[in-house]
Amino acid sequence: MPIRVHAESQTFHLYNNEISYIVTVCAGYPVNVYFGKRVPDEESYGYLLHDTWRASSVGVSVEREACSLEHLPLECPFAGSGDMRTPMIEAVAANGSRVMDLVYQGHEVVPGKPALEGLPATYAERDDEAETLYLDLADRATGLAVRLAYTVFENYAAVARSVRIENRGAEALTLEAARSASFQLPDAGYDMIELVGSWARERSVVRNPLHPGVQGVYSLRGHSSHQFNPFIALARPEATEEAGEVYGFNLVYSGNHAMTADVDAYDTVRVMTGINPQGFSWELAPGERFQAPEVVAVYSARGLGGMSRTFHGLFGRRLARGTWRDRPRPILINNWEATYFDFDEEKLLSVARAAADLGIELFVLDDGWFTNRDDDFGGLGDWEVNTTKLPSGISGLAKRINDLGMEFGLWIEPEMVNPGTKVFEEHPEWVLHDPAQPMRPCRHQYVLDMSNPAVVDYLYDRLEKVIGSANISYIKWDMNRSLGDVFSQTRPAHEQGRVYHAFILGVYELYRRLTERFPQILFESCAGGGGRFDAGMLAFAPQAWTSDDTDAVERLKIQYGTSLAYPVSSMGSHVSAVPNHQVHRVTSLKMRADVAYFGTFGYELDATHLTPEERDEVREQVAFMKRYRELIQFGSFYRLKSPFAGNECAWMTVSEDCSEALVAYYRVLQVVNAPYRRIKLAGLDAAARYRVTEQGVAAEDADPCGRTVSGAELMQIGLDLFDHSCGQNHDGQGDFRSRLFVVERVEE
Repeated sequence: MPIRVHAESQTFHLYNNEISYIVTVCAGYPVNVYFGKRVPDEESYGYLLHDTWRASSVGVSVEREACSLEHLPLECPFAGSGDMRTPMIEAVAANGSRVMDLVYQGHEVVPGKPALEGLPATYAERDDEAETLYLDLADRATGLAVRLAYTVFENYAAVARSVRIENRGAEALTLEAARSASFQLPDAGYDMIELVGSWARERSVVRNPLHPGVQGVYSLRGHSSHQFNPFIALARPEATEEAGEVYGFNLVYSGNHAMTADVDAYDTVRVMTGINPQGFSWELAPGERFQAPEVVAVYSARGLGGMSRTFHGLFGRRLARGTWRDRPRPILINNWEATYFDFDEEKLLSVARAAADLGIELFVLDDGWFTNRDDDFGGLGDWEVNTTKLPSGISGLAKRINDLGMEFGLWIEPEMVNPGTKVFEEHPEWVLHDPAQPMRPCRHQYVLDMSNPAVVDYLYDRLEKVIGSANISYIKWDMNRSLGDVFSQTRPAHEQGRVYHAFILGVYELYRRLTERFPQILFESCAGGGGRFDAGMLAFAPQAWTSDDTDAVERLKIQYGTSLAYPVSSMGSHVSAVPNHQVHRVTSLKMRADVAYFGTFGYELDATHLTPEERDEVREQVAFMKRYRELIQFGSFYRLKSPFAGNECAWMTVSEDCSEALVAYYRVLQVVNAPYRRIKLAGLDAAARYRVTEQGVAAEDADPCGRTVSGAELMQIGLDLFDHSCGQNHDGQGDFRSRLFVVERVEE
C-alpha cells in the first residue's frame, strides 16, 4: 500500500491491491492522470496529458500561451487563473483581486493518517495501514499557501482528500470558496446517483445520465439536510449492483455542502465537493489557517454494491470510533410514540416493565423530561429535570429502570431554545437572529449560536451535570429545525460569513467533549429523523435515527437508499405501533420486525398494549435479533432487489467467513396469479453447501426435500420463492408480506 514518488517526472502514484490514484505536475500545477482500477507503477504517465491550444483558451503564461488550465485535470482548480469552470479555491486579496497562481512547491509523504484540526475524519489505527501524501502549493503574490492531503488505505478501495489553506502573506485574505477536493474524469459516460427526499422520505435513490453543464446536490439549511445527502456516485450506464464501474464521493461534513459534477464542452467531468460557498466567507489574517472537511472517494469495479461495501467497512471501522464501534447494539424501546409528552414516572415504568419481560435491553426516555415541556412550545435550553413528572429525577428513574435489568437512555436537543426559558431571557444574544429583522420560528423554537464558544461551554456544563447524575448508557441527540435567519449577535460584521461553518465546528466540539467525558455511552444522532445523517456525525455517534417515518413499507426505500453510502450498523430502525403514526398504514408485526432487523433494531410503541399473542411474537423477535445482530450489523451487505424498481425488495447480509447469511424478501402488494420467482443471492462461497430455512415457518411446511444446495446454485440459479407453507406460488397471503431466510453452511 505504498505511495510511489518519481522525482524526475514529478509523478505521485497512490495505490493498494485494488486502486490507483496518479497525480503529476504539469506546467507547475498538480493534475490528475488516473483514478481507477489498479495499474502497474511507471516512471511517468506524462504522455496521457495534452496541453495543446484550444479556441478561446487563456494561456498560463506568455511562455506557455498554448497551455490552458481550463483543459488540464487540475487537482486544485483556483479562481483567476484562466480556468473558466467552478473553482475549488477562491480568495480575495486586500486590494480586491481574485487572481491567484497556486504553483506546486513540494511534497511530503508520511505514514498513517494525521487528524484534521477541529473536524471529523477517517483514521488509521496503525501507521502501516495507511499512507498520506501532502502536495504544497503557493501563490507568490499574496502568500496564500495550500496543502492538499491524500490518504490511501491498505484495505479499502478509497482515497481520502482534504485541503488546508494558510495565509503566509503580510495582509489579510478572505476565502470565498474553500472546497475539499476536485476530481476529474476523462469522459462523461456516467449516470449520476443522488440520495434525495424530504422529512420522512429521506435518501430516495435518483439516477440520471450526466448532461453538459453543472448538476449536483446541495444544502443551505445549516445541516446536511433531509433533501440532499452529501453523497453522489457516478456509475457507468451498464453498471449494476455487482458489476460495472462506479465512483462514489462522500463528504465527511454535517453543514452546508455542495456536491457537483460539471461536464464541459469536451466531455470531461469535474467532480467538486465541499462546503457550499453561498453564505460562506472566511477572513484569514496573516498566519491563520483554514481546514476544509474531508471527502472520501471510492472506486469500484464491482458495481454499486462494491462501492457501498467499501464505504460500509471504512466508515464502520475507520470513521466511527470508541466503545461502541465494534459492539452489537442494544435492543431498545423508546417511549415517544407510546406516550409523546403525556407521561409520568409510573407510566414510564409500566412500559419498561412490560419491555423487560420481553427481553428488551434498553429503555429510552424521549422528549418531555425537563421543566416546562408538556408540548413543543417550551423548555428547550434550560435542561432542568421536571420533578413533577419525575419525582425521583433522572437518577432515580434510571436506577428503577436498571433494577428491572435494563439500561437507561435519554433524549436531548442541545442546539435549540424555546422562548420563555431562562437562557432565552438571560442571553438573547445567544440566539441566531438579526434583532433588526422578524424572528423566524420553526417548531416554536430557535437556534442557539453554536459558533459562540460561550454557548458550547454553557451546554456542556448543563448536559454534563444531567448525564453525569445518573447511570445513562445511551443518548439520542436530536436537532429538529434548519438554520434560517443566520446572524451571530456576538460577531463583528466581517465574521458573519463564518457562522454556518463555525456553527458546525461548535456542534462537533460539544460532541467531542461529551463523548470523551462519557466514553461508555452510545450516542445516536438525529435531526428530525434523517436530516443530519452524514459521515461527519458518524465520527461521534456510530448510529443515527434513519427517519422519523417508521412505516415498514416506507422504510424499505429509506433503508435501501441509505445503504448506498452508510453501513447497516449506523441505521436506527424500530418496530412501531399500527396504524403507523406517519402514514396510518397497517402492516404485520412480522413485516415491521423483518425490516427493522436490518439496522440497530428496537421498538417505538407502548409495550403494555400488546396482546398476549403479540407479546409472544415480540419475545421471539428479540431472541432472533440477539442471535443474529452481529451478523446483521457487521456482515457484508448486498442489495438484491430495489424497492425503487417495483413491488418487491430484497437484501442480504453475509458473515466474513461466508458461513452464514440472512436473506430478506419483501413484497408490498399482492400479485394475482403471480409468476414463479427466484432471487439470486450474493457473497456466498460458491464451492460450499448451504442449508436454507425460512424463519417462522415450521419444518413440515418448508421445502419437503430437506436438501442442501451449493453457494454457486444460490448465486447463479437463485433462491426459489415458491411458498410451500400455503401451497401457492409466491405467497397468496395479502399485501405487505415479508420472508426471512437463514442460510447456513454445512459440512458434507
